[in-house]
Amino acid sequence: MIIKLARAPFCCLLFFLLSLSHGTIAQRDSTLWVVKAGDVIPPVSLALAGLITQGKISRHLQNQVISKYPSFHSGIDKYLSYSPGVVSLGLASAGVKGKHSLGDQIILAILSNITAQGVTQGLKRIIAYPRPNGEDYHSFPSGHATIAFTNATILHEEYGQRSVFYSIGGYGTATAVGTLRVLNNKHWVADVLMGAAVGIGATKVLYNSYPWLQKTVRKMKKH
Repeated sequence: MIIKLARAPFCCLLFFLLSLSHGTIAQRDSTLWVVKAGDVIPPVSLALAGLITQGKISRHLQNQVISKYPSFHSGIDKYLSYSPGVVSLGLASAGVKGKHSLGDQIILAILSNITAQGVTQGLKRIIAYPRPNGEDYHSFPSGHATIAFTNATILHEEYGQRSVFYSIGGYGTATAVGTLRVLNNKHWVADVLMGAAVGIGATKVLYNSYPWLQKTVRKMKKH
């Protein structure tokens, strides 16, 4: 168990370092890749916060939450996780112009969610950290937070430039999901922070790499 927990910082940091290095290398073709500080700072900051709060700090915060809300229970977090993505696709279906067409949004949503969940589920099994309620050893990172922040980032990328309220609504909903996971005693604060980092980071990588992916697919079709 101790060996598995020791792998946590290494695995999490490795993922983000690979993502950042991938984006840096890809910047060589400036017509396809544009990586901004805003794409890097939020996920890295959240990941570091998750690592810092894991353990003693998260246990202390969880004890405070459970003492104040001992009988709290809500299942709405299971559905809220997907709502920002549903809103984005709904707007595209209704003809509201986003950054990409409806077809491209569907592809990006699928790729982003698969990538983010792949990372999160892999980390869960490698780290094997116990949930606060003792249910199992798949606590870190939070899968629901990963889904919520993945879909919030999709809504932000597609419609955030159209109105800041889309971004506020998306990330506000994702934050509510993370809060509910803690209140339900399903996750530690550190789990939610790292889940948010993975969701945002994976989606940013997919959105930045999408023009390159499109170009690659077009080349393959020609051959």
